[in-house]
Parts: sequence; C-alpha cells; structure tokens
Amino acid sequence: QVQLVESGGALVQAGGSLRLSCVASRGLFSGSVMGWFRQAPGKKRDLVASITYGGYANYVEFVKGRFTISRDNAKNTVTLQMNNLKPEDTAIYYCNGVNTQGPWGQGTQVTVSS
Repeated sequence: QVQLVESGGALVQAGGSLRLSCVASRGLFSGSVMGWFRQAPGKKRDLVASITYGGYANYVEFVKGRFTISRDNAKNTVTLQMNNLKPEDTAIYYCNGVNTQGPWGQGTQVTVSS
C-alpha cells in the first residue's frame, strides 16, 4: 500500500525557516522522481521542487535560492529545507512522485506571518 506522510509544518514569522520531511512507501519511492507540492487556499496544487533518484534537484523560480530539496534513498525520505520564508509561502505542503503518483497524504500546514 502506497503511503506518504508529511511532517514539519508550523507557524513561523517571515524570514524564518522550516524543514519539512516526508516518508514514502518503498514502492513509490524507489527509482522515482519525488517532489514537494503546495496548495494555498483557493488555489490548485503546484509542484515547487523535485529531485531525481540520483539527487538532481529542480525548483520553480519563486523558491530558488530559498528552498532545498534532498532525499535519503535508504530511508525513503524526502526533505524540504525552507529558508527566508515569505507570507506567500503559506500553504499545505505535500510530497508525492512527480511522474508516478500515489494517493495524496494529509500534507503539512505551513503558515508564514508578516
């Protein structure tokens, strides 16, 4: 059974940092491009960062230089380090495969106050 469990979200002030973690079931994680997505209130869910099994990372423009995605293939985990957070980063953050996806987890809420 495919499972995705995200954690690490919190309420922080603008300029602060958070580290999100995701544990994925082995069947989805192995060999897959994994990504972090986010969904702000009233908006659709968008991909913000992805990482290949070999560790090549890619980011959308508005998080470049602030977010860093990494993965531990031995532990089936994907991490998103978020620095210099802005109020517009407020959203529920989810992880999932990019090309092959499993059922969405509950996500983790990130709220950035100004």
